[in-house]
Amino acid sequence: MAAPAAAAAPRQDGPALDGSGECTFPMKKQIEGTPWPLQRVLLDELWQDTKGKGVRVAVIDTGVDDVNQQLRDAVDAKAGKDYLKPDKKNPGFGDEKRGKTDGTVDDVGHGTKVAGIIAARPRKGTGFVGIAPEATIIPIRQNDEKNSGKSDTMALAIDHAVAKRADVINISQDTTQALKADSPMGLAIARAIKAGVVVVASAGNDGMDGKLKNTYPAAFPGVLAVASSDRNNERAAFSQSGTFVGVAAPGVDIVSTVPGGGQCVDNGTSFSAPYVAGVAALLRAKYPEWTVAQIVTRIQQTAVRSVNGRDNHVGWGVVDPVRALADTPGTPPSSPTPDPGPPKPPAPEPARLALSETPQERSERLATYALGIGVVLVAVVAGTATVIRDTHRRRGAR
Repeated sequence: MAAPAAAAAPRQDGPALDGSGECTFPMKKQIEGTPWPLQRVLLDELWQDTKGKGVRVAVIDTGVDDVNQQLRDAVDAKAGKDYLKPDKKNPGFGDEKRGKTDGTVDDVGHGTKVAGIIAARPRKGTGFVGIAPEATIIPIRQNDEKNSGKSDTMALAIDHAVAKRADVINISQDTTQALKADSPMGLAIARAIKAGVVVVASAGNDGMDGKLKNTYPAAFPGVLAVASSDRNNERAAFSQSGTFVGVAAPGVDIVSTVPGGGQCVDNGTSFSAPYVAGVAALLRAKYPEWTVAQIVTRIQQTAVRSVNGRDNHVGWGVVDPVRALADTPGTPPSSPTPDPGPPKPPAPEPARLALSETPQERSERLATYALGIGVVLVAVVAGTATVIRDTHRRRGAR
């Protein structure tokens, strides 16, 4: 039997900066300002109907720390799970984490950042807050910096999330190894979607070469694959492109929570996916009767387009949380469609055919012709008389 495919380790493209050039944790100081992705969102309008209360979002990652003050009330540790063997040399962040198997150990900090983008509670002294700040996080530790996670344990983690009543699953991991729909991970994804769970996954960070390729689980049918966009709503250089990309979301200079307390800044599609997962959580809270396909389509259909349709770099566009949550009449579609093209110019009116001249113009023309003919006749008569006169003179001279 072939060995299970490794789920790629969470990737952090470029240095993660907190102002000092390092991203360590816990952070003693909070980031005071409002992060640029949130500056673009009218939060009062976004949250006018819901902040995600009652919605459960599973974060399958490196664990989610529940000591950080912005996540303390967000994490359901009882529903969590740790699929990695305890590291005796490095048992976890802080003595209070020793021996815990509930998914709240995060030695890397990656999963804690992902969870914060989704559901961090507001806190005095920082402008950072999660997209769905009343949603609940189910922490599932399935990977670490050593690539300990495998596709088979990912499948187990997905099934666990469904069993713990997750409404949304965020997976900020990927592998480029081709996985079939009947692989353990593929089957687990299909079971989750059938159970009504919205699965959001990062597209991956290997896009610098510009080549199109699939990554998994993002490329499985029904998964909403998320690429990274920059401040100009263009694809971030590292973001993986492919035919499977559904939408893009901010993935450059992203602020989020770290284990122990505080925040720092990081880059990658790993942090674009939870931005979209947060929007999915709000939609699930507002429209609990919607299907998975309808929620995914709503996010795609309301995205800010770069082209009239989708492309392989940002999918259907950059997600717009406020537009996605805006009231919509009727039953939402189950698949996205290109926006109508620019309006067609009005059809030209039939040209009116007119005679070449009006009656008056015709009379004037005939009068002109008559005058011209008269002048010619006078000239001819005068010329003829002159010829006759000259002829008579010549005869008389003989």
